[in-house]
Amino acid sequence: MRKPLGAALLALAIAGAGAVPAVAAPGDSAESFGKSADTAGVTSVVNDAVASTAQTLDQVLNPKVQAVNFAGTVALSNCSGSVVRFSDSEDNDPALVMTNGHCLETGMPGPGQVVVDRASSRTFSLLNSSGSRVATLRASKIAYGTMTDTDVAFYQLTTTYGQIKSSYNINALTVAETHPVAGTAITVASGYWKRLYNCNIDGFAYRLKEGDWTFKDSVRYTSACNTIGGTSGSPVIDQATNKVVAVNNTGNEDGERCTVNNPCEVDESGNVTVRQGINYAQQIYQIPACFGVDNKLDLSASGCVLPKP
Repeated sequence: MRKPLGAALLALAIAGAGAVPAVAAPGDSAESFGKSADTAGVTSVVNDAVASTAQTLDQVLNPKVQAVNFAGTVALSNCSGSVVRFSDSEDNDPALVMTNGHCLETGMPGPGQVVVDRASSRTFSLLNSSGSRVATLRASKIAYGTMTDTDVAFYQLTTTYGQIKSSYNINALTVAETHPVAGTAITVASGYWKRLYNCNIDGFAYRLKEGDWTFKDSVRYTSACNTIGGTSGSPVIDQATNKVVAVNNTGNEDGERCTVNNPCEVDESGNVTVRQGINYAQQIYQIPACFGVDNKLDLSASGCVLPKP
């Protein structure tokens, strides 16, 4: 979970784009967690201006990274996300938006809590390859959301993949179905900020403990992915395959031990490691097994390990 957007903006102003850690921004929830953004006192004009400057600087500093763009990413009121599909999804299936569980408008799920099939009319700004908003998509329901073992949420939309493609010429991002590999070059694509963060997978945390929540087998970034508030829920994209391998969610901001916005790593023996300034994502390669025909959630399906209500 991440610091409020206001704090992120202040840090950007003082240190320059790309100099602060990654987080979400709590616009709809009362408490800041992970990489979500606090939009209460920030106008969209300021938001877009800072984002555009940050993106331009990132492109100048990393000219070799061209493959990944913003097509298919979305901006939420307080977080980032993406329109995603699975390898067997059909064009006439209702599209899904993936973000973090802590970005839900219903508030952060408590430890052990799972949200399933809850009505929602939340809207999402769909971006094209250059980061321009081309449409507003609307949810019909929260298909799934949790912060137990992972930090993920899926919204089912009122539109299909085919309708999005035909209307806006944008394809959904495909979720990878294999465990990511350390050293892989990745891009964290934030629709909220319209900014791309480029780095590598540094390794994996057996357990990542943050406040009352514990995440399993979390992806650890190298330090170049210094994401800020508002990047919660961003797709983590493998630069070689353009597939989504994880969902960005948190980082250790202040060097504290296992507190909210300061997650710590816990190994198999219970040893605790604190990595200040390092950011993390949650893996998603096992999630396709939980969605069947017509993108219907089936938590009892073979291979589905998502927590159940």
